[in-house]
Amino acid sequence: MVGVDPDPANAGAMREWAVGYQEALHPYSAGGAYLNMIMDEGQERVQAAYGENYERLAKIKGQYDPDNVFHVNQNIKPAA
Repeated sequence: MVGVDPDPANAGAMREWAVGYQEALHPYSAGGAYLNMIMDEGQERVQAAYGENYERLAKIKGQYDPDNVFHVNQNIKPAA
């Protein structure tokens, strides 16, 4: 959900609207997410978005980016 208003004073109301709308729709979702659109909702949300692919991707990340250099995103933590 995206709430946009040219007046920064309305940011709180826009956020409240977007969160409320998402929560109202969530019971009807398939459980995934478009990762570029989620905010800091925690690692569980990232894992849920990737579903059954998360563990495979974490192993790949552990192989190619074990120090988690590329972490400024909806991060997949590298598997050991």
